[in-house]
Order: sequence, then structure tokens, then C-alpha cells
Amino acid sequence: MRGGDRRGPPATLAGVTGLLARLLYVFAAAIGRLPWPLLRGLAALLAWLWRRTGARESVVALRNLELAYPDLAPAQRAQWHRAVLHSTALQTLETLRLWTRPHHRNLQSIREVHGEALFDAALAGGRGLIVAAPHFGNWELLNQWLASRTPLAILYKPPESAVGEAFLRLVRANADADRVTQVRAEGAGVRQLYKRLQAGGVVGILPDQQPKGGDGEFAPFFGRPVLTMTLLGRLAARSGATVLFAWCERIGDRGEHALWIAPADPGIDDPDPARATAALNAGVERIARRDPAQYQWTYKRFKAQPPGSGPHPYIDLERG
Repeated sequence: MRGGDRRGPPATLAGVTGLLARLLYVFAAAIGRLPWPLLRGLAALLAWLWRRTGARESVVALRNLELAYPDLAPAQRAQWHRAVLHSTALQTLETLRLWTRPHHRNLQSIREVHGEALFDAALAGGRGLIVAAPHFGNWELLNQWLASRTPLAILYKPPESAVGEAFLRLVRANADADRVTQVRAEGAGVRQLYKRLQAGGVVGILPDQQPKGGDGEFAPFFGRPVLTMTLLGRLAARSGATVLFAWCERIGDRGEHALWIAPADPGIDDPDPARATAALNAGVERIARRDPAQYQWTYKRFKAQPPGSGPHPYIDLERG
């Protein structure tokens, strides 16, 4: 009886988690089926509500613009702030659409592809390929394009919610379940990525998330030190894999995108983590500056500070 009791609750919990994840999928699919003009209108309303209510997205985005672009005139910063929130809201709703529609239909929104020859050459080279995909534009559409070209493993940081993780796995698998391996950002996952690269495979990494303490190095980003992952540089140095940056940039106002692939900065595979992280951040910053509205400025990227530099820049926001 006791053995049955031990097995029962986890199975029940897993069932509830799966059911809630599927219900979230139904909701996401309903949003994703809305006509594009209505989605744009909802995005404008959501962005307005964030500003009006002082939502976390609004206050963090404004602080980030103050930190990254300190010389902006107040009127211009306010304009950029509105643009960031609108783009973030639009990207959120757009992603629900991408997650719940057939991927071949989603890929039709990519009207331009730049640097495809670099990607093809890296695949043909057989040395392995690391795709560094910053939080710019729509990285979920980029994942689908990559999966249409080659099997790959995607490193991800699991949500704190079990339901959120189940939902994420559900929507990201979709039609590419046999081509996309989702790897948790932990020790066993890192070893899995290294083996894939050694075999000449492809790995996708979001390089601008703050790593855990001990897994990062402080490197400049928009003129300020930020804790930056050393994992990408270590994988590149150990495996000899090619590193390319890639992003899907929104163009026009009808949900269309341009996909870009570009070489990484020299030194990104340097054994010295200080040089490797500096090269990594230089590439991310260059992409973010293309269109500040399309970068994820609602994320507390400057939170971790070097020892002795005082409290992090968002502490007053958190106390408020």
C-alpha cells in the first residue's frame, strides 16, 4: 500500500500539469487565430496598459533605456519606451500564433534571408555549429527556420512553473518533435550539447540571459559590466565548432520578417573567458542597436554587478 501511495501523487500531479499545459495551448491557439490587424490592436492596448498601470515590463524597460542609452533626450527616451513596449507586446502575441500554427505556414512570413551561405557552409564543414540567437525580433520563428534546415538542440532555461515548462515543451515540439531536442541548462544538458557538436551537429543558444553565479564572467554591454555566460565560448573552444549569430527581424506592419545570419566576432572561442564574453556581448549589442524596439529590454539584464560596485540598478524598482 505504501509503495502505491508513493507512486500515486507524482502521477496525479503530472496528469494535472499536462492538462493545464494543454488548456494553455488551447488559449494560445485561440489568440493565434485572430486576424493580424486585431493582434496589432491588442498589442497596442496591452502596451498602453503596461504604461498606464506601471507594470513591471514598463518600469524595467524604461530603466534599461536609461542605463543603455544615458545620453538620450527625455522626449526621445519616452518615444523609444513606447516603441519597446509595443514591440514586446506584439512579439508576445505573435509568438502564440507561431507556436500554434503549422510551421510551414509560419515560415512564409520570412520574406528575406541574409547570410544563408554562411549557414550552409558551416553545416557542410562538419565541425559543428553553434547558433547564437539573442532576444531580438522573434527567436521562436528563427528556431522553426533552423529546424526546417537541420536537426538541432536548443538550450533553454526551464520556467519555475512545472506547467510553464510542460507548455513550453508542447509548443516548441509541435511539428518539429523529431528535429528539435530541447536541452535544459544544467550539467547533463551541457554534456549533451558538447557531444552533439563533436558529432558535427547544430546547437542553438540564447546568449544574453544572465547565468547562475559561477557560470559567468563580467563583460561590457552597452558600456556597463553584465554577468555573461561563459558556456558558449567554452563549447566553441573545446569543440572547434563554428559560431554564427542569427536573428529574425520584424519588417513592415503585416507580421513579416527578415532572417539574418552573421559571423561571430573574433575571440568568441578564445580560451580566456574575459575575451570570449567580451566578443559575445559585442555581437549581441550590435544586433540590439539595429532596432532598440525589437530587443528584449523588459529583462533585467544589468541586475548582477561586480563585487563592490553597490546594489544592482533595479533595487529601487523591486522595493517599490
